[in-house]
Amino acid sequence: MADRMAFLNTARAERARRDARERLGDWREVYRPGALLPVVGGQAERCMDCGLPFCHSACPLGNLVPDWNRLVAAADWRAAAARLLATNNFPEFTGRLCPAPCESACVLAIDGAAVTIKNVELAIADRAWEEGWDGPRPPGRDGGRESGWRVAVIGSGPAGLAAAQQLTRAGHATTVYERADRPGGLLRYGIPPFRLEKHRLERRLDQLRAEGTAFRTGVWAGRDVPGEELRAGYDALVVAVGATACRELPVPGRDLPGVHQAMEYLTWANRTDEGDCPASPVSAEGRHVVIVGGGDTAADCLGTALRQGAASVTQLDINARPPGRRAAGQPWPVHPKVYRETTSHEESGAAAAGPRVFAAVTVGFEPGADQRLGAVRFAETEPADRSPRAGTERTLPAQLALLALGFSGPEPDQRLFAQLGLAIGPEGALTRDEGFGTAAEGVFVAGDAGRGQSLVVWAIAEGRAAAAAVDRYLRGRTELPSPIRASERPLTL
Repeated sequence: MADRMAFLNTARAERARRDARERLGDWREVYRPGALLPVVGGQAERCMDCGLPFCHSACPLGNLVPDWNRLVAAADWRAAAARLLATNNFPEFTGRLCPAPCESACVLAIDGAAVTIKNVELAIADRAWEEGWDGPRPPGRDGGRESGWRVAVIGSGPAGLAAAQQLTRAGHATTVYERADRPGGLLRYGIPPFRLEKHRLERRLDQLRAEGTAFRTGVWAGRDVPGEELRAGYDALVVAVGATACRELPVPGRDLPGVHQAMEYLTWANRTDEGDCPASPVSAEGRHVVIVGGGDTAADCLGTALRQGAASVTQLDINARPPGRRAAGQPWPVHPKVYRETTSHEESGAAAAGPRVFAAVTVGFEPGADQRLGAVRFAETEPADRSPRAGTERTLPAQLALLALGFSGPEPDQRLFAQLGLAIGPEGALTRDEGFGTAAEGVFVAGDAGRGQSLVVWAIAEGRAAAAAVDRYLRGRTELPSPIRASERPLTL
């Protein structure tokens, strides 16, 4: 019998990580194998059957969190997996990569420690794979049949993959176009393997192929295959090209050799891990490294640089250090901006690699004797507008600087947009209506291309909702779930 008072009697416990120094010697995921199952049963019991599950609304997928918590507490793992997979195509990705806004909205988080929802989700997802409960579901398996309609999905990140899987399972002949040599988008080339080992992505891609989804890699839609040809060859298109236009830092010295965008750096690191090259041409080995930015991408750069053997790594965050607890202006159930340390920051402390500097604005890059990057100049910020404060400039030695400033939207010069008649709005994303449709007949936009830079969980929700919109367009109706509208945003104040 589950402990109905576990939310009072059981403390929150997290999945155990491997020792930080050990982790720096390899590229494997940071958690101890087998360390999850011993803790999640008791953690699932902490779900208090609150009757008003804000965790549902905080998750754009509408994950049935209390349902699968209750089932895990009762050791009914198969039923828990069925509940989880009903709303989330890729829970092994979200369980590893999502910052868990559902936990911020847990009722226990009002004045205490939330249920470890993300850990429970991951345990269910991994158990489902181990037991074979998450096998391929081709259209005929559940009584469906092939519809006769053909759909092209442009882009193979989480939004494109989710849309493709939903459309294939609905019976539509679905082909995914990806300009890179392998599918996966940022899941493959943007996320380091210590956060997501790529065999997990390959396993999911094999599932999509077994269900009937076709992949055409190394094909740049709009260049290798014109938009007009795509329109003629398919009954509907889903544009899910992501938001890959990196934000720039227009300061003196930006063009010096040794200053790189974070995504270029991470892509080469991932390609090296895939075996494409013996060593990354943009490596941190033996170099003093400065990372400009304070988000997840910056943390991924930090963990990567440490594993490559950087001499030092300093992270410059233009924002002031967040408080340790919710600020008054960010009350429950919003996902608050509080001070967090990632596994990469833990590793940086263990390696004594360098500081994490807050309220620091980068003002320029200076050349060394070889006319490559030699130093980074930065200053403290003025609290009012984050401009450089006079008299506070400092210089850091650096042979590699990584710009992790986020993304402004899809790359605006893609030929495909003009060929399809797609417009980019004032915020940099592709314009679309509430139902993910565009001014072009039969063309839909999903994921960060239409939403702007967001989280993997929002990308999956977008892909599922866009697939439902396409299915409705083709059939006149749909039974596919549509978890969000195109205009929906995270709960904020």
